[in-house]
Amino acid sequence: MPELPPLTISLLDYGAGNVRSVRNALSTFGHPIVDISTPEQITEAQVIIFPGVGSYHCAMDVLKERGWEEPLKEYLKRDRPYLGICLGMQTLFESSEETSSDGDKKTVEGLGIIPGKIIKFDEKERAVPHIGWNGIIPHQSSPVLRYVTENNGHAKEVYFVHSYYAPVEDRDAPWVLTRTTYEGQEFVSSVQKGNVCATQFHPEKSGGVGLDFLKGFLESVQDGSLSKTTPLPIDPSQHTQLVKRVVVALDVRTNDAGDLVVTKGDQYDVREKDDTNDSENTNGNGRGGVRNLGKPVALAQRYYDEGADEIAFLNITSFRQGVIDDMPMLGVLEEASKRIFVPLTVGGGIRSYTDEATGKVYGALEVASRYFRAGADKVSIGSDAVYAAEEYYKSGGTKTGETSIENISSVYGVQAVVISIDPKRVYVSSPNEVADTKHTVVALGDDDKKGPNGEQYCWYQCTVKGGREERNICAVSVAKAAEALGAGEIMLNCIDSDGQCNGFDIPLMKAVSNAVSIPVIASSGAGTAGHFTDVFKKTHVKAALAAGMFHRKEVEIMDVKKYMEECGIRARLI
Repeated sequence: MPELPPLTISLLDYGAGNVRSVRNALSTFGHPIVDISTPEQITEAQVIIFPGVGSYHCAMDVLKERGWEEPLKEYLKRDRPYLGICLGMQTLFESSEETSSDGDKKTVEGLGIIPGKIIKFDEKERAVPHIGWNGIIPHQSSPVLRYVTENNGHAKEVYFVHSYYAPVEDRDAPWVLTRTTYEGQEFVSSVQKGNVCATQFHPEKSGGVGLDFLKGFLESVQDGSLSKTTPLPIDPSQHTQLVKRVVVALDVRTNDAGDLVVTKGDQYDVREKDDTNDSENTNGNGRGGVRNLGKPVALAQRYYDEGADEIAFLNITSFRQGVIDDMPMLGVLEEASKRIFVPLTVGGGIRSYTDEATGKVYGALEVASRYFRAGADKVSIGSDAVYAAEEYYKSGGTKTGETSIENISSVYGVQAVVISIDPKRVYVSSPNEVADTKHTVVALGDDDKKGPNGEQYCWYQCTVKGGREERNICAVSVAKAAEALGAGEIMLNCIDSDGQCNGFDIPLMKAVSNAVSIPVIASSGAGTAGHFTDVFKKTHVKAALAAGMFHRKEVEIMDVKKYMEECGIRARLI
């Protein structure tokens, strides 16, 4: 068969979200990529790919402002090759109930190519957003699925992150390519009619399966077979399941020699003990140097290859410096996103920042934008979220629209904002002992560690500045305020458990995951595969995170996942 000529891929980047990962994924296939900047380029395009992350109204506003809406409608009506991703699929529908730009809850009109409205998942029935790896059930055979579906007709899990969805309706049957189930709710996970194709999932974040989907799409555009789809028999009894995620965290900082390294602390102390013989990393004060477990990009690549579902880069000294000029971390993200096609989270110093040299003020949104453009899919907010929660309660639950959480989520969507909460236990002998009745007091079970004097109750006091400063607010209160302000996920740590390898703090994980409707990631304390199954069985967390046990190769990622499967907990196996 003669070699087909390369495609020129026209990328419609409307300015929000992590487009770098889409670009990097497409680059693996060797086709030239051009950015659409004028309406004329839409009309003349050979194939358009529209990746969208963020708010529906923001995407539609930009399409209108740039004069892209009408040319794009015409392109689609002419049945030209198109691939929409996430918002790139949702905007094909007539409208969305997602809040409009002026916040008045009016329906936002879309491109109107597919009938129907995009609606929100019910938070009373399931955690929202729908974040993680889930399956897809084909409704059509299509060339785009040629490398994705297995012998049973199903595909391996792909990555989703969204709060709004397209319901499966009879009138849209000619469009439905695949459907997916999220805790009882069926929704459209991809569409195709003729040469117009789109996905709710993110192929650029779905590992090898996602790259295979992109390969199938591009090849079918090249060979002219894209539109050759055939309806399949539908079995309504078939359902998919969201798997539990295994997340790997990389604590990143500079060591005493100025090198950027991955480290790991013992209750947030990342220096070697006094008797260290590490002559290269001494700080001159009698303590050992910063523990060096490897280079960030190389270590992240290893975890991607070994099957990590997500990777989090946590800049653990960023509260001391200006993130806007943190070129080493930006460089880490840029390099990692070239070869790592699972979600990347970055945390540390996501806040408003004043440049001491120039006096210029950078807002939290601008800081986050730098990270997104460098390759991050989510940003993790720590100390700033605690301060925002304090102000939220002080004002009687009033949202100002000025917090970093609100600013970032309004543009990039709630799914892009993760709140990292770092509490420590405060033991009490009875619930009535806590003077501030707003603190949630937790009863400790028979298997839980008790206080130094046998106390059977505790509350979880939040800290800021890397655990160095305590605040008079509890973890449950911060989590609830963060959800109200627009956060989409909680990364829940526990200083008492950090580095101890004795398991996650189950009472903490249970208290917070029961109090909010957004997904919770359990963190701090994992040392065995059993610790993952334990937290998944006993709490409602959707993911669990570890660092040291993977860095030191005490347990392999796939060993954790295989043990989860043996215990009846679904995991993504590669």
